[in-house]
Amino acid sequence: MSLPAVLSRLDQMQEASLQRLFALLAIPSISTDPAFKSDVARAAAHLVADLQSLGFEASARATPGHPVVVGHRRRAGKPHVLFYGHYDVQPVDPLELWKHPPFEPSVQEIEPGRKAIVARGACDDKGQVMTFLEACRAIIAETGDLPISLSVMIEGEEENGSINLPAFLEAHAAEFRADICLVCDTGMWDRETPQITSSLRGLLYEEIIIRAADRDLHSGHFGGTAQNPIHILARIIAAMHDANGRITVPHFYDGVHETGDNRKASWNALGLTEADYLSTIGLKYAAGEKDRTLVEKIQARPTCDVNGIWSGYTGQGTKTVIAGEARAKISFRLVHDQDPKAIQKNFRDYVRTMIPPDCSVEFIGYKGSRAVQVSEDSADLRLAVQALKDEWGKEPVVLGHGGSIPIVGDFKRVLGLDALLIGYGLDDDRIHSPNEKYDLQSFFKGQRSWARIIEALAKR
Repeated sequence: MSLPAVLSRLDQMQEASLQRLFALLAIPSISTDPAFKSDVARAAAHLVADLQSLGFEASARATPGHPVVVGHRRRAGKPHVLFYGHYDVQPVDPLELWKHPPFEPSVQEIEPGRKAIVARGACDDKGQVMTFLEACRAIIAETGDLPISLSVMIEGEEENGSINLPAFLEAHAAEFRADICLVCDTGMWDRETPQITSSLRGLLYEEIIIRAADRDLHSGHFGGTAQNPIHILARIIAAMHDANGRITVPHFYDGVHETGDNRKASWNALGLTEADYLSTIGLKYAAGEKDRTLVEKIQARPTCDVNGIWSGYTGQGTKTVIAGEARAKISFRLVHDQDPKAIQKNFRDYVRTMIPPDCSVEFIGYKGSRAVQVSEDSADLRLAVQALKDEWGKEPVVLGHGGSIPIVGDFKRVLGLDALLIGYGLDDDRIHSPNEKYDLQSFFKGQRSWARIIEALAKR
């Protein structure tokens, strides 16, 4: 593979690649709204045709929901790479806040000297998917083939929770066995600094219902004598963190590892302060474990947060009742080798110890996922770091993501695959919001970056 020739071809193909992206962006593939089911299918068919034009064996595979687009271009004896993205998009509401129609993509100058593609899905995730496919297109056009064996999985339900993809993956596991997985649904450190997301936190989500009396009670008659579920729930929630910010669920920190000094040093070198990080939300001081740095809290420490709490009377005016039940939704972000099933059991046992004898608790559990992390010693990670450095002229930031992408955990669980999460989105891309955008520089330099990464992985 002649990399300079491929990069030159990408530069020459910029306008054509932009028009191909526009054609995909014009399809309103909103997966969460049944009214757009035919449009989601149309977007899948569009991608199948595009992959076939590149010489892939491609098809739209049926699921109980929206189809998964699958493509293979295999080469015997070459490293096998699995690429994952999604073609569905978020709803556009509120429509009146869009400056341009969300499914009429255009290039806009958003500030002097800076242009961006504006449309729903421009960044999340159609633009990122096409960034990768355009790199493949240029390599094939210039050299006749890819230097790797490549499988592509582009789903149509990511914005709907990927509800059918885990079962699809398990049913077709043999088809997608590979050496490494690439995911293009993340972002850069800043406009000029690429980033590789090296870890994702896992997730456990629980709903708890505390019940006492068999109905709401008159507080004048029963106040101070009947158990109040709101008080019980408040005590439970308050007790779940100690004075230093540590989570008090027994054995909660089993499987949490200390971060190495080299990785901590690289995080400290980023110079990210509490004030800078929190200023955009009107805060200055970080919560959490008092003896941990800000970046360490985001990257390598687990969390427990109450996401919702409700009970009793919340309407206008007064109603002096003692509620019969109180509810809360609680999420745990997990790291390293924490086991969501073990934490769920320990959490429930812990809550039960705080329930008075004549009261009860019910738990509603939701799907959990383990954290995923690429080793600092990964050869694939080193190859990708060098490829990005060569394109952007500076060392990429290697950083974990505080959120969770459950399907990446499924790739590890079902296929045994590590994933490199490399994306070119920016913090101001307004994903899930009106006026979503994708910088032209991200689109064009992202294509060049993927070409370099593909060449590098061919040598693994």
